[in-house]
Amino acid sequence: MKEEKNTRKPLIYYYIVAITVIMLLNTLVFPLFNNRKVTEVDYGTFLEAVDSGKVTSVEVHEAQKEIFYTVVNNGQETIYVTKAMNDPDLVNRLYNSKNEIHFTSVIPEQNSPLVNFIISWILPLLFFIGLGQLFSRQLANRMGGNVLTFGKSNAKIYVEAETGITFDDVAGQDEAKEALSEIVDFLHDPDKYTKIGATLPKGALLVGPPGTGKTLLAKAVAGEAKVPFFSISGSEFVEMFVGMGAAKVRDLFKQAAEKAPCIVFIDEIDTIGKKRDSSGFPGNDEREQTLNQLLTEMDGFDGNKGVVILAATNRPEILDKALLRPGRFDRRIPVELPDLKGREAILKVHAKKVKLADDVDFNAIARATSGASGADLANIVNEAALRAVRCGRTMVTQSDLEESIEVIIAGYQRKNAVISPKEKEIIAYHEIGHALVAAKQKDSAPVHKITIIPRTSGALGYTMQVEEDEHRLLTKEAAFNKIATLTGGRAAEELIFNTVTTGAANDIEQATRLARAMVTRFGMSENFDMTALETINNQYLGGDATLACSPETASRIDQEVISIIKKAHEKAINILKDNQDKLHELARYLLEKETITGEEFMAILNG
Repeated sequence: MKEEKNTRKPLIYYYIVAITVIMLLNTLVFPLFNNRKVTEVDYGTFLEAVDSGKVTSVEVHEAQKEIFYTVVNNGQETIYVTKAMNDPDLVNRLYNSKNEIHFTSVIPEQNSPLVNFIISWILPLLFFIGLGQLFSRQLANRMGGNVLTFGKSNAKIYVEAETGITFDDVAGQDEAKEALSEIVDFLHDPDKYTKIGATLPKGALLVGPPGTGKTLLAKAVAGEAKVPFFSISGSEFVEMFVGMGAAKVRDLFKQAAEKAPCIVFIDEIDTIGKKRDSSGFPGNDEREQTLNQLLTEMDGFDGNKGVVILAATNRPEILDKALLRPGRFDRRIPVELPDLKGREAILKVHAKKVKLADDVDFNAIARATSGASGADLANIVNEAALRAVRCGRTMVTQSDLEESIEVIIAGYQRKNAVISPKEKEIIAYHEIGHALVAAKQKDSAPVHKITIIPRTSGALGYTMQVEEDEHRLLTKEAAFNKIATLTGGRAAEELIFNTVTTGAANDIEQATRLARAMVTRFGMSENFDMTALETINNQYLGGDATLACSPETASRIDQEVISIIKKAHEKAINILKDNQDKLHELARYLLEKETITGEEFMAILNG
């Protein structure tokens, strides 16, 4: 109650100021609007004007003891006012004037005192009170809540019927579902576990890249648990007022304890769970207070009451160690990118929402989408449905799904792009160079499609390779051959046109990145053996690498990377020289067709 009184105190100050303003307006300003614009004169001037015949009308105000009279000069009327005197002969003087004067006595209309009070005080006061409430509500919306309810958590409560999501709706994450299923089972039947002495895990941390389904898994837990489910984002604890984040944490756990057994889900917990150190800015005190309160609350509640904390993050390396110790987050559940089987299952789940043709092969789509997350696959299915509508079909076909993959990878086709015949020929040889080098190596993925149709991403053409099986390991030979394939486009330009173009910019970038990883991370260099020379930062958010070596070693790394790329480039040139006739034949065929399949490519190459 004390906090609520403090929050209302400023509003009372505003109301006092409003009442003071109303009093000043009623006393000084409003009377000015009721007065007519007149010139004040003495009584003698008024009598002289009457005697001279210039006055046309006279009004006597008995209540104010004032006389208003109108004088006409050169056709213009001027109103004057004078104080009334005890003049019994005034009426006869007006009646006997040289000109006809219209004179009257004004009897004031007396309003009810209650009406005057309401008009002068109540209505303005209500107006200012309403204005104050409007401003306070707008201020509350900008601050993320009601100003009278600071410290209250904004957690949303879900039940099974509201989410509509169960574990059946989550595919490709069997291990994560198994770990969470045990927690759900514990909430349903805790006696089965307590009989043997097991205790309920207090917390489970979902860790993985964006788009892998961490939030979806949490909602599925809500659908399976059939207990209250509190959902809140880590950013909702961060407030502009000191102490509000910690107050929200206290309120959240208080609500959870009252509704136990229940599940509390904190999304993006890295917002408040960052490591505590002295290198931050002073403004981090509020975040650290919130984290300290979270740690205290997780220690304070009894796990046997059935309160489970679920949290999700894609930056586990920055979380505070105290948050990750057993007794707080007892389990770390990886939610990784799905494998081939998982991608196929995810595609089938999302495909239930669209009408499919009989020729759809989900396995082929899954093989072509290596490294895609669940969100990416959902986007591919939706893009395929949109393409089917644009083409005037009522069902999604295999070609729609394949085209949607290319749209996600390289963008839409630029059918109206104007490319000169010379540049088009260079692009054709460039792409065939990639495909020919890949086809003539043992450890390369088969060519699936080659096209020279420009895309909105800036690609003037591309060669798509699709692995026949899922590979979890990359051998040194396969990595080197991949670099050779990336250099095949530039090698074809040099061999046929005796020049180079900017079309190989992306190939150069990928080849350099892979060659550097071979040296610094994979231990595939004879000079450095198994020495780790780079560290990975934010492995789930791009995986930026930082060198962990001296400047002299960094220089030797650069030389080693250049050597690998040069050897791969020479290998690509030799392959194309040995198959120059096929290079010309395939390039002419691609120029004619603009897009060819892997089967067509291999038929010409082997024919």
